Amino acid sequence: MAAKSINKCAVVSYGRQIDNSYSYFIRREGTDNKLQRLDSFKDLGVTFQSDLSFKNHITEKINKANNMLGIIKRNFRNINQDTFVMLYKLLVRCHLEYANSVWNSYH
Repeated sequence: MAAKSINKCAVVSYGRQIDNSYSYFIRREGTDNKLQRLDSFKDLGVTFQSDLSFKNHITEKINKANNMLGIIKRNFRNINQDTFVMLYKLLVRCHLEYANSVWNSYH
C-alpha cells in the first residue's frame, strides 16, 4: 500500500527563476524512487501553478460555471427573474467564488 502512495508524490518548485536540474528521490526498502516534477497540481479543488498565476484554475472554474449556466438555460426556459437569480446563486456563483481567497488575494 505504501508503494502506491509514493507514486502520488511529486515535486513543484515556485519562484521566478526555477532550476529544474535537481532530482528528488524517496528511498523505500533499499530502492530510490524518483519523484515526478510537475508545473501544476490540484489540491482541494484549486490548481496551483509553479508561477502562481492560477490561470488554469480560473479557466477551469469559468468553464464549469458556464456549463452550469447552460444547464439552467436549457432546463428552465420560462422562469421569472427571482427564480433565475436563486438558481444562479445556487449553481453558478459557487463555482466562480470557490477558494477565491487563495487565488485572488493579491488584488
